[in-house]
Amino acid sequence: MTLLEPAPARTGTTETLSMAAALNRALSDALTADDRVLIFGEDVGALGGVFRITDGLTARFGEKRCFDTPLAESGIVGMAVGMAMNGMRPVVEMQFDAFAYPAFEQVVSHVAKMGNRTRGAVRLPMVIRIPYGGGIGGVEHHCDSSEAYYVHTPGLTVVAPSTPQDAYSLLRAAIEFPDPVVVLEPKKLYWSKGPVDTSLKAPIGEAAVVREGTDVTLIAYGSSVQVALDAAVAAEAEGRSIQVVDVRTLTPFDDSTVMAAVRSTGRAVVIAEAQGFASVAAEIAARVGERCFEYLEAPVRRVTGFDVPYAPPKLERFTLPDVDRVLDAVDALHWDD
Repeated sequence: MTLLEPAPARTGTTETLSMAAALNRALSDALTADDRVLIFGEDVGALGGVFRITDGLTARFGEKRCFDTPLAESGIVGMAVGMAMNGMRPVVEMQFDAFAYPAFEQVVSHVAKMGNRTRGAVRLPMVIRIPYGGGIGGVEHHCDSSEAYYVHTPGLTVVAPSTPQDAYSLLRAAIEFPDPVVVLEPKKLYWSKGPVDTSLKAPIGEAAVVREGTDVTLIAYGSSVQVALDAAVAAEAEGRSIQVVDVRTLTPFDDSTVMAAVRSTGRAVVIAEAQGFASVAAEIAARVGERCFEYLEAPVRRVTGFDVPYAPPKLERFTLPDVDRVLDAVDALHWDD
């Protein structure tokens, strides 16, 4: 069944879209704007992808621009490397976060290192789309937060949108980027809706303050941004003024925006769905501690997933960050009142 009707490319229009529809629109507009762009992966063609992100694209652009591949993730990414080396701009989809692991050797050894290996002579303008995170009740191998692996790998740019607008803008920017970009798409938010203006840009490498506040800065990305915003609303009822920063690009990290936000409040909590040990949240907390030490009224707190594999569907909600855990962290920030 067709869930997303293919639409002609638009410029400068604003409409309410789900994140899934915004990503579909970004891919459609990119295919229209640049004939070097092509999309491939498992079931992205006639089916339109497991989450229907590529729905209608094969029908509109043909099987040479959006097509299915064998069930071989390493081969998918390896083929994309060759295409990117020869002037194409491939966009590949990994069906689920943990399904990308068979391709990890290609990502680390070739995707991330080709530019450095050739001293910049060979660039790889390619995008790896990865539906990531929990919140959908997926079974093993269908829910994971693998961002630390990619962020830890020099040579990769990694983005994680939290709204339909940023999903559209960041994916368009990623496709136009001259080097490889991993786009982490929070599965939990695919059907969340919001306004999308196709003329707006979300520059790679820029965080955004999405809620102003004076008492505490909550730092989050992907699906955790909504948790932070919900916590900020709840805290307001308790007399706390909460600022929320959406990191948006995990690497390169926007130290300027994040540190300015923390310095303005003197307190910080980092929220992420992934396990806490050796995580992106740990890196953010360390950077804040190093760069904002003299401004901090209390140690930086982290609210993350527990250091265990993703729980089975019926237990998942007990392991992921929620509003109550965030508010507990805020309350622990050495208040004098």
